[in-house]
Amino acid sequence: MAVEELQSIIMRCQILEEQDFKEEDFGLFQLAGQRCIDEGHIEQLLEIIQNEKNKIIIKNMGWNLVGPVVRCLLWNKEDEKRKYYFLMLDLLVKLCNPKELLLGLLELIEEPSGKQISQIILLLLQPLQTVIQKLRNNKAYSVGLALSTLWSQLSLLPVPYSEEQIQTDDYGLCQCCKALIEFTKPFVEEVINDKENSLENENEKLKDELLKFCFKSLKCPLLTAQFLEQSKEAGNDPLRCFASEIIGFLSAIGHPFPKMIFNHGRKKRTWDYLEFEEEEDKQLADSMASLAYLVFVQGISIDQLPMVLSPSYLLQFNMGHIEVFLQRTEESVFSKGVDLLENGLLRIEDNSLLHQYLEIKSFLTVPQGLVKVMTLCPIETLRKKSLAMLQLYINKLDSQGKYTLFRCLLNTSNHSGVEAFIIQNIKNQIDLSLKGTHNNKWFTGPQLISLLDLVLFLPEGAETDLLQNSDRIMASLNLLRYLVIKDNEKDNQTGLWTELGRIENNFLKPLHTGLNMSKAHYEAEIKNSQENSQEVQKSKDLCSVTVGGEEIPNMPPEMQLKVLHSALFTFDLIESVLARVEELIEIKTKSAPEENIGIK
Repeated sequence: MAVEELQSIIMRCQILEEQDFKEEDFGLFQLAGQRCIDEGHIEQLLEIIQNEKNKIIIKNMGWNLVGPVVRCLLWNKEDEKRKYYFLMLDLLVKLCNPKELLLGLLELIEEPSGKQISQIILLLLQPLQTVIQKLRNNKAYSVGLALSTLWSQLSLLPVPYSEEQIQTDDYGLCQCCKALIEFTKPFVEEVINDKENSLENENEKLKDELLKFCFKSLKCPLLTAQFLEQSKEAGNDPLRCFASEIIGFLSAIGHPFPKMIFNHGRKKRTWDYLEFEEEEDKQLADSMASLAYLVFVQGISIDQLPMVLSPSYLLQFNMGHIEVFLQRTEESVFSKGVDLLENGLLRIEDNSLLHQYLEIKSFLTVPQGLVKVMTLCPIETLRKKSLAMLQLYINKLDSQGKYTLFRCLLNTSNHSGVEAFIIQNIKNQIDLSLKGTHNNKWFTGPQLISLLDLVLFLPEGAETDLLQNSDRIMASLNLLRYLVIKDNEKDNQTGLWTELGRIENNFLKPLHTGLNMSKAHYEAEIKNSQENSQEVQKSKDLCSVTVGGEEIPNMPPEMQLKVLHSALFTFDLIESVLARVEELIEIKTKSAPEENIGIK
């Protein structure tokens, strides 16, 4: 019945001119064709499509059958008639109006979600490529529309993270990336071959569309993609192969990556296409950072870089990209920033990175980004690596650079553990200065005293939360103890003895007061907790205790007592170091007059 109905519609349309086809004819043809497919009359439908007499009708109306055919291929994977569906799809692509087909295929690609996204893309990429190559006008626009649609759908797929996920490729992203490269190659080759003998304007438009696609691909999936170890065969990593091809495309269409990464961010833009010029700072930052990572860390096409570039110059332009990575919250992204920083720092000798580099914004924001990873990242290995990179960065700076960075981080980190780490580094630099044959003005004398003002003080005086700041306070006391032991009052290389009275008033005395207040508070809390413990045990309820204005989370009384005793132990530890520092000061100040008497 459906076949007869379709043939009736075709016979009526055969006597009409192409321009006389009505919208009603298109609708009736689509419904009848759909019914033929639903009822399994595939072979008869194929005969109608292949009939030369129906050529004009199929050219104008046949694209309406592509959707039903594609859905059959997706849903009926075990159907014996799949070969007829494939044959019908090939015929429709060959015979139908390419403009209508293009829009129909892109609509089909936009329909699915989840795992069906990759299935339909893999199915339609070849037909889509064939259709675009048949277009005579506005090919660049069509290529751009197709690539944009494909990228939008692929960006919805999860990027595989582990080696196992890459190999299983559950959502088909890796397969799609490989197929997408094959889809794009003919258009890249067209740009290469038509550089001298094609319509220049159309060729430039095609280059622009390909360039946009490459940058989108660098951002997704390559920005978040994880790559297999380079020791393994590169051919086994589909995402690495995709990255390599994208970088190759850039060079092929006249945008070699060395030119782009060296000029990115300069006042004079390198893009001829206005959209890139306007959107560079907003949209290209992620793509450029991804490109820098692929080249310098993964080593893709790194042989194209000039060999004369100094390590400090390479670090300088990569710092902006590292900053972009560290501003992101995804672990797979900011970890690349840490890797890229390591790659740059390992090329530089210790103490050779000039302090003038810190005048560049990224040279201060990058270590601040590392601090955020160190303190907020839930993954221990990344926290430890960020700490190691911060130490490596400090090691590379010259003395004035170290001094400047220490001041910056002491003012901005707002984390007791980080501040303790910086104070320990200050102590190390003072030690090197005191042992060195030449005087380092940045960690002795007035410059050091200015730095110690940020170290030997309590942020809120005696009311400072000593428990929260315990790491910093212990590091500060240890530094002060070191200075008292190593620097004699007579020599006063560090300037400590000149400023001792101020240090006592601003740091030691408030610390004494704060310790007494804190210990009294926690001892009272312990007493209250012990008095209430019997009642709590009878009721078998959890209890809560308020410490420092904040309530300790509900927990068994035994656990709360452990927490409170642990705090008291911390205060006792601080107090013992404080007592030792004051004892050493007293010994040194008494011995100095005696030495003077002996000299006389």
